Amino acid sequence: MDSPLLPILTFLPLLGAILVLVLPARGEGEAATPLWRLAQGIGLLTFLVSIPVWTGFDPDVAGPQLGFSVPWFHLNYVDVRMSLAVDGLSILLVMLTTLIMAVVFFSARSHVGRRDREFLFWLLLMECGMLGVFLATDFFVFYVFWEVMLIPLYFVIGIWGGARRLYASIKFFLYTMAGSVLMLLAIIWITGMPLAGADGRDVFTSDILAHAAQSNIPPEIQTWLFLAFAVAFLIKVPAFPFHTWLPDAHVEAPTSGSVVLAGVLLKMGTYGLIRFCLPIFPDATRFFAPWLMLIGVIGIVYGAWLAWAQSDMKKLVAYSSISHLGYIVLGTFALNAKGLQGSVIQMVSHGVATPALFLLVGMVYERRHTRAIADYGGVAKVMPRYAFFLVLATLASVGLPGLSGFIGEFTILLGSFMANSWLTAVAALGVVFGAVYMLSMVRRVLFGPIRNEENRGLKDLSARECLVLAPLVILFFWIGVSPTTFTSRTAKTLAQIQARVDASGQR
Repeated sequence: MDSPLLPILTFLPLLGAILVLVLPARGEGEAATPLWRLAQGIGLLTFLVSIPVWTGFDPDVAGPQLGFSVPWFHLNYVDVRMSLAVDGLSILLVMLTTLIMAVVFFSARSHVGRRDREFLFWLLLMECGMLGVFLATDFFVFYVFWEVMLIPLYFVIGIWGGARRLYASIKFFLYTMAGSVLMLLAIIWITGMPLAGADGRDVFTSDILAHAAQSNIPPEIQTWLFLAFAVAFLIKVPAFPFHTWLPDAHVEAPTSGSVVLAGVLLKMGTYGLIRFCLPIFPDATRFFAPWLMLIGVIGIVYGAWLAWAQSDMKKLVAYSSISHLGYIVLGTFALNAKGLQGSVIQMVSHGVATPALFLLVGMVYERRHTRAIADYGGVAKVMPRYAFFLVLATLASVGLPGLSGFIGEFTILLGSFMANSWLTAVAALGVVFGAVYMLSMVRRVLFGPIRNEENRGLKDLSARECLVLAPLVILFFWIGVSPTTFTSRTAKTLAQIQARVDASGQR
C-alpha cells in the first residue's frame, strides 16, 4: 500500500514556494516578515515530517521502504511513474537535507537585504528538488528533480551573490548542465534495455532499483554508460579535474547558498556514484575503480594544498570541501564494506561541519565586512562564544576523535587500505594537511594580540545565532560518539550494492 509520507515530505516545500509567491506581503525589509515566518514554518514542518521517516525506517530491510508510486506519463514503450521510496543509502541524506534547510531559513535573513520573496521562493523550490533526488526511484523523475535543484542555486548565486556573482553562477550552470546532458543520454539508453519480467518476457521500465537489481548490460556498453553517469556526478562532487567551479560558487554565493551547497548539493554527486554507477554498471565500476581512487587521492592532497594557500576564510573552507569529498570518492571505489560505510558517514559529517564553518564565516563577515584572515587576530578576547563554536567546528572538520569527522575518514582509510595501501598512505597525508591549514586559520583569527582596532568592538554571537548552530554541534558529538545510530541504517543497503559488484568480479 502506497504511503503518503514521502510525497508530503517532498512536495511540502513546493507548496511553501507557491504560498510565498501569492502571500499578500511586500518583499523588502520589515514588511517581508510574514514571508520569512512562512518559510521558516515550512522548513521546520518539513523537518518534523522527516522524523517519522527516520523512526519508521526498518534497518533490517535492504530494499526500499515507505514507497509511493502513481502513473505520471507514457513515453513510447516505457511507463514513467512518480515513484518515491527511501532506503539505507538515502535515509541519512534526507534527514540531512531537512535539517540543513531548517537551519538556513532561520539564519538567512541577516544577510538577505533585498528581494526576500524571490529568495525564499528559490530556496523552497531547491529543497523540493533535493529531496526528490534522494527519494526518486524512477530515472526520469530523478532527472527532473536533478534539474529542478540546479536552477534555484543559479539564481541564488546570480542575484544575491558577490561582485563576481554572474561569472560564478554561469560557470556553475555550464559545468553542471554539461554533466546533466551526458546523464540524460545514458538514461535514455538504459530505459530502452529490456529486463526479464516475472513470466520471462521482456519488460521495459525506467525503475532505477529494478535495473540496479538485475540489468546485465554488456561490459563494453557499460563502459560508456558508466562514464556518462560518472562524469555528471564527479562534476557535482566536484572531483579533480572538474573542481574549478566550486571555489567561485562558494565565494560569490551568499552565506545561505554556501551552506546549502556544502551541506547537501555536493552530496548528490557522491550519492549518485553509489546509487547508479556501482550496482548498474558493476563491470565498468571494477575496471575504473583504481583510477577513481587515484582521482580521490589527488583531490584530497591538491584540495588541501589549495586551502593552505588561501588568505580568505571563505575560500579556505571552500577548498577544504574538495579535499574532504576526495575521501568519499576514495572510499566508494575501494569497493568494500568499510569504504562504503565510511563514505556515507563522511557525507553526513561533511554536511554538518562545513555548513557550520560557512555560517561562522558569514556571521563575522556581517560584523566586519571582510573575510581576509589578516584583518583579524585576537577575536577570542571579544567574542568568546564565537571562538568556542569556531574551534569546535574546526575540530569536527579535521577529524578529532570523538567528533563527527573522525569516524568517516578513519573508516574510509581502513577500507581503502584493504584495496590499495600505497594510495591510502598518500591519502592519510590529507589528514595532516587538513589539521595544518584549519588550525592555522583558527590561530590567526582567534588568538594573539588584537592588531586591528576595529576588532575590539565586535559583538559576540547572539542567542539566535547560537541556537542556529546548536543542531549542528549536537550532530558533531552524536556522530562521533554513537556512529552505529547511523551506520546501522545504511549497512543492509550498502551490503546489497556491494554484493552486486562482487558478483560481477566472480563472473
